[in-house]
Amino acid sequence: MVVMRYWHAGVLGAAISLPVAGGIVQQAHADGLVSEVKVGVLAHDVPDLWSGFQREEDSVNINAELLLSPSAIFLGGTLRPAIGASVNTAGDTSFGYIDAHWQYDFPNGMFFSVGVGGAIHDGNLDPVDPDRKALGSELLFHIPIELGYQIDQHNNISVYFEHFSNGYTQDFNEGLDNLGIRYGYRY
Repeated sequence: MVVMRYWHAGVLGAAISLPVAGGIVQQAHADGLVSEVKVGVLAHDVPDLWSGFQREEDSVNINAELLLSPSAIFLGGTLRPAIGASVNTAGDTSFGYIDAHWQYDFPNGMFFSVGVGGAIHDGNLDPVDPDRKALGSELLFHIPIELGYQIDQHNNISVYFEHFSNGYTQDFNEGLDNLGIRYGYRY
């Protein structure tokens, strides 16, 4: 279990550091792979949103996400893949995820996005620590919701919510909710 925790932390660290380092994002954009980069600060494990469990991990997450270029028009919006991570600054549960995002852009510059995907984490599976969630499974569902404003052709700001849980597929399912703000840059 300890080895797995450090392995997950390494994967999550790589998910954050690789896209940001050097010219990797620029090269991916030049190759047509990345359409948007988002970074944000999130309140970690906000109570009484979706999960509703009393056990709380009280800290801050740094979120980074790449929205990838392959896209399809679906129900008037754009459907595209995303890869990201939400890394906890206090050593609580961190996540790496891959999603399918659907985004609708309003004519006034507002946008709404929702997604579904899978996540891995470095948190507890069972209720062994009273200060940490029992997430029940190493693989979790990731459900993000975002409401924002496109400031200009490239820059946007948004309110971002993400929910992690195993959807009651395991004995323990103390899901976790993060809420905060993000800045995005569209290429």
